[in-house]
Amino acid sequence: MRLTTFQDGIAAALRDATAPRPPWLAALAAQPGFAVYRNTVTQGSLDALRANYPTVRQLLGGDCFDGSALAFMRRHPPSDGQLLLYGEGFASHLAHWAPTAALPYLPDVARLDRLWTESHSAADAPLPNAAHLVALPPEALGGLHLRPHPAARWLWCAEHPAYTLWQRHREALPLAAPLTWQGEGALLTRPGAAVGWCALPAAGCTLLDLCATDLSLGEAAAATLGQHPGADLGALLAQLLRAGALAHDFTPV
Repeated sequence: MRLTTFQDGIAAALRDATAPRPPWLAALAAQPGFAVYRNTVTQGSLDALRANYPTVRQLLGGDCFDGSALAFMRRHPPSDGQLLLYGEGFASHLAHWAPTAALPYLPDVARLDRLWTESHSAADAPLPNAAHLVALPPEALGGLHLRPHPAARWLWCAEHPAYTLWQRHREALPLAAPLTWQGEGALLTRPGAAVGWCALPAAGCTLLDLCATDLSLGEAAAATLGQHPGADLGALLAQLLRAGALAHDFTPV
């Protein structure tokens, strides 16, 4: 027997107690101690999803969340022993899992939970000198290639107030009644030790998308205005700098 065949068989038996298996594996999986290992794997994965998607869990309640998480785990078991980032794809799972498919805002709430985890675990980077940037003449500023900070994450939710739902639950604040049902954007950053978040207009999300490419700031700004006429680019740039969403490694062209 190849070692990979043995390892794959053990992994499959740990994930699913009902899956068909060859005789050698059936005898091993029938041992009482094997159930202990299976429960440990299941509980560890479930605890990771609970920790990585706390807002989704609050919205769904514990039992419904656990049911969705177990269904996700059967199709997408962990591939890394470090479970901090486990759960990529959970938002798409929620969009198609029958009990939650009728909640159109939930996948974006899950994406925001995921972005928090990514921001929390991202690399550090120095921040730009905002005073220096502000002092540059327009042509020099426009020629800079600013990049999003490694810990910056952003999301535009075009059809529902996912950010408000997420932010209010994260901060344990009451929801306004009635909730205004409109698109929202979110920015998550970690310029220091803790992840922070704020609302971000669609133009801000577009500007960050473009700054993540090879465009200069002037080119990114022009393209942003083409998609969002009337956007206050000065105010957007100031917000991004205050939030620590831009990295220090910029170069003029």
